[in-house]
Amino acid sequence: MAYTTIDDPSAHFQIALYTGNQTARSITNDGNSDLQPDWVWDKNRDSSGYHHNGYDSSRGVGKQIRLNKDDAEINQAQGVTAFNSDGFSLGTDDSSNKTGDKYVAWQWKANGGTTTTNDASATSVGDTDSAYQVNSTAKFSIVGWTGSGSGSVNIAHGLGSTPKFILTKQRGGANSNLIYHHKNTVADDPHDTFLKMNLTAASGADDNNYFMNDTAPTSTVVTFGNGNEANQSGTYIGYFFDEVQGYSKFGSYTGNGSTDGTFVYTGFSPAWVMVKRTDSSNNWHMHDNKRVPFNSNNKTLYANTGDAEGTEDFDMLSNGFKLRESGGGYNASGGTYIYMAFAEHPFVSSKGVPTTAR
Repeated sequence: MAYTTIDDPSAHFQIALYTGNQTARSITNDGNSDLQPDWVWDKNRDSSGYHHNGYDSSRGVGKQIRLNKDDAEINQAQGVTAFNSDGFSLGTDDSSNKTGDKYVAWQWKANGGTTTTNDASATSVGDTDSAYQVNSTAKFSIVGWTGSGSGSVNIAHGLGSTPKFILTKQRGGANSNLIYHHKNTVADDPHDTFLKMNLTAASGADDNNYFMNDTAPTSTVVTFGNGNEANQSGTYIGYFFDEVQGYSKFGSYTGNGSTDGTFVYTGFSPAWVMVKRTDSSNNWHMHDNKRVPFNSNNKTLYANTGDAEGTEDFDMLSNGFKLRESGGGYNASGGTYIYMAFAEHPFVSSKGVPTTAR
């Protein structure tokens, strides 16, 4: 029995650290495999007031989304200027390349910028055209579509399986990004509940078909409802993920209120984890194994703010992660949390070989 289909997660997800110099340059990854990214998310670690910047190869270089803001997409010719065969190139924009400041860049591979267009009227898949590029091994797709401005839209996502996590953003409007997570049940069914990644707010119940039109996603399509942030006239971009055993996990846990906190089993040694409390207001906490490459991965960034890097106790282990804080952000007694995680390496390889514990 195969324990995972992905023995080397670095072929699909990598993290790069670099120090800014405000000079055009290339950033090269150092994973086991070369990785040409299709979604680059970078953040200044040292200085407050610098945004979480998102670039993808479907929209093309020079198109920046500030993931912690409700701004429209901006033209930023000096941000990410190329998606390279093993990394990416930067221009002189100080939000991604300020002299002397430390940065982190999280990168996911889709399909090298090559998209497939679903003509809904011809294929009878959905009711609205979409264009997607898909990494079918890692179960990740980048999808673009145009909102109708009323009612709902039903779009093909290309994954070939049912997404567990979705981030959507209207490109031309000053609206929040919306989050679907299949374990986000604190307010209602997951497809009738939403979060906004640029805000600290608890999960909201979607009583008016605002986000997903009270319709669960399927292996072929996702429905978006009548809300301003979900289906205005104009173009949208979305990032869709399904779970892959030993590589990615989109789960939930309940806090215990102790510094000897909850252990969360993922089935792999995490490279990247983001946690959000859903039953109460709190930040989106982000940890990775590059900024602190040993068990106590205690350097945190918040996906909803431009704050500089902070410190909170958090352990990444060979088969999951463990909370070392008793506060509300991670581990309040009885608190409800969702998480998103990607692997450094699987707990057990496709050949049944266990990894080395940390």
